[in-house]
Amino acid sequence: MKSDPDTTSRRRFVRRGIALGSGLLAAPGLAGTANETAAATATPPNETLKTIHSLRSIHGDFSEKQVRDEDLQTILEATVRAANASNMQSYSIVVVREAARIQRLTGYRGSRLLVYCVDFNRIIDTAKHLGYDFYADNLGTFITAHTNTILAAQTAVIAARSLGIDSLLTNGIHRGDIARVWEILDLPPKSCFPMIALILGYPKSEPAFRRGRLSGPGVIHDGKYRHLTADELDAAVRQHDDKSQHLGLVEDWDRHRHKHYFDWFFKDWDKEATRPAAKEGQIFTLMKKSGFIDPQGA
Repeated sequence: MKSDPDTTSRRRFVRRGIALGSGLLAAPGLAGTANETAAATATPPNETLKTIHSLRSIHGDFSEKQVRDEDLQTILEATVRAANASNMQSYSIVVVREAARIQRLTGYRGSRLLVYCVDFNRIIDTAKHLGYDFYADNLGTFITAHTNTILAAQTAVIAARSLGIDSLLTNGIHRGDIARVWEILDLPPKSCFPMIALILGYPKSEPAFRRGRLSGPGVIHDGKYRHLTADELDAAVRQHDDKSQHLGLVEDWDRHRHKHYFDWFFKDWDKEATRPAAKEGQIFTLMKKSGFIDPQGA
């Protein structure tokens, strides 16, 4: 989700090769045995699965073609059908149509933006209207609402793709001064937190390949959780090094003489995560300000 000027060429690589690694961790539709591989590469048996297997992210390469209002309405009607706890729909979706505001909020440009927020204000206001109190002031409540919100966002992604509309789910709203999101969207200061942004649009050109996915040990656990063995971790490193599988964020990770993809990932891309946080971050501070974390107990 981060933008790196040194790696913008990653979106323009040749289509993936056929040769794949050991099968421990899989690219899209990859598995360890010949039967599993054949089944995974077969055409999905229905239109719903075809849509899911066709999902891809367009990282800022949207064209000027606009999403039609009727298609946007169809997506919005679908997104609220996502599963949610107690049918509270503890979220709000803010629709943004102006390209300049979309870029200011996310760092990207696109046709439409849906900002998904954990939000209890409608529920709190309804309770007050009927003479009740309602509190959304703990992490358990927040996590439940966060789940509701993300399920709704992913449902919108699937609905959009079924209409031939591509998307990008981005945490760009959490970069820089996060407080700008409240200001730009006039969000309530309490019991509301912007979780994720969904940009909708059409790609300038078709992506050269579909990004790989893991689907074996280390991701899928049968019966109970199991850490990978040293040999399995070595195999996982090899699979990420195999550029034909497109498992990595970028394809040119070896340009700076890294031996493995994960050398680039840990040293260059996400090096902040290789050491403990030195101080309270913006998100934690704003969660306290929004009332989801008790400042006394934090």
